[in-house]
Amino acid sequence: MSTHHAFVIHEDPPSVVFHAGEQSWEMSPLWLRERTQAPDQLEPMTQQRLFDSHAIDTRLTLESASRTDEHHVELVFSDGHRETYDLRVLANELDAASRFPDAEPWNASLDQRRVRFDWTQVLENPAYFQASLDAYLRYGYIVLYGVPTDPERILQVGSHFGYVKETNFGRYFEVYSRPNGNDLAYRSVALGPHTDNPYRNPVPGIQLLHCLVNETSGGLSTLADSLKVLEQLREETPEGYELLKTTSVRFRFVDAGTELVTHRTMIQTDDDGHPTGVHYSPRLDALPLLSDAQTRLFHRARQRLGELLTDPAYEVRFTLDAGELMLFDNSRVLHGRTSYDTNEGHRHLQGCYLDTDGPRERFASLMKNRDSIEEVA
Repeated sequence: MSTHHAFVIHEDPPSVVFHAGEQSWEMSPLWLRERTQAPDQLEPMTQQRLFDSHAIDTRLTLESASRTDEHHVELVFSDGHRETYDLRVLANELDAASRFPDAEPWNASLDQRRVRFDWTQVLENPAYFQASLDAYLRYGYIVLYGVPTDPERILQVGSHFGYVKETNFGRYFEVYSRPNGNDLAYRSVALGPHTDNPYRNPVPGIQLLHCLVNETSGGLSTLADSLKVLEQLREETPEGYELLKTTSVRFRFVDAGTELVTHRTMIQTDDDGHPTGVHYSPRLDALPLLSDAQTRLFHRARQRLGELLTDPAYEVRFTLDAGELMLFDNSRVLHGRTSYDTNEGHRHLQGCYLDTDGPRERFASLMKNRDSIEEVA
């Protein structure tokens, strides 16, 4: 247990007080009772409760508390439950530090060597795979090289990093120029930075794009980190930023056989209000109904957001060559491409979507396996 974290046990009246730096909390008997470690109340493997904690009497009290040694305390509750708690287990739960790497907003100066990984090594070396997951969780994207260009290889890559999500485009989709394509991605025109499928609920969490053939000099891939861009937007126009964060807009997709419509804010946040990405696609959104003054403020803010996303200071551009695959957070890292000339040759990509939690699950599993090996050693 960290020297900055400590439990103080009081016997009269009985209480458990947790100290972290200069702050302290007296632990509610309800909180402690719910976190039972007893094997007849907490299934050891799944760590799921064997009783309904919601049914605990709200009048529950702590009848006694006494240390048995440095790391353990015996607690007796008014419902008759008696248990010796391991304080280290409680401290781990109270420790705010996550074992997942924190997101690191980036701009165009990001060293691309940090996000490039050899697919063969990802498959064969668990530590190398963990490093690729670490980079993805930090930067929101990675580029794999040495990926075979046979059809449907993208599904193997997707399944290695998470769970492939099927949509109306199928388990995967083909990206090459064709006149009757049901999306502008299937033409040779330039595509500005955007979120894929913001009209879908939920929005696909992760996108993969695998290059099978690239015989053109154009068609450069573009990526921009919305987290870094939003820092600038919030500094420039806090009122506009707030409007984009709190005002729901309509996103709509229509083709010959499908219509999908949903409403969501352009800036995506977590439960604490911190930005995690954006829902951005000028081809698919619609101004919300606001007062004229607010409409103009909203429009200026989304206009500035678009300008920043294409600013060379924030945008990276690169050729995605045959055998390379980029995997990116669909809401955090906005993607696009420059136009290309189909007369130069063929350009063929395959794409698919994954659920958001796949890489985090894979990362946690590798960490757990590493901990098990260290314990045995």
